[in-house]
Amino acid sequence: VLHAMGYGGSRRNLRTTAAGADGGIDGIIPLDKLGLDKVYVQAKRYAEDKAISRPTIQGFLGALSERGATRGVFITTSRFTDEARESAARSSDSLVLIDGEEFADLMIDHGVGVATRETFAIVQTDSDYFEDP
Repeated sequence: VLHAMGYGGSRRNLRTTAAGADGGIDGIIPLDKLGLDKVYVQAKRYAEDKAISRPTIQGFLGALSERGATRGVFITTSRFTDEARESAARSSDSLVLIDGEEFADLMIDHGVGVATRETFAIVQTDSDYFEDP
């Protein structure tokens, strides 16, 4: 989704980290062609009833700090607690939280992982067509 939004340039520039040994970072996306500025990504696939809490956000902020990172995106298929959102807002202007609902909207908006099953047009009468010349 982030690549479809224009981040990372080409797909070969997008990097994922090794599972289990990621140190709290799931992916790294360069913002420029030389890779001098990067966005660090954490992604959690949770059930809708399991929210991301403040300690999880603080862990991600710690992982960003260890890498000297200035930008981060935390994506979840579930939601964030109010405390998690407040912690993110207080801690960094460069940390973006994307919950499941917003992520689904982004997938639809950018055509990632979705397929259109049916479309239809709504028409109305063009009264100008029926007026005498």
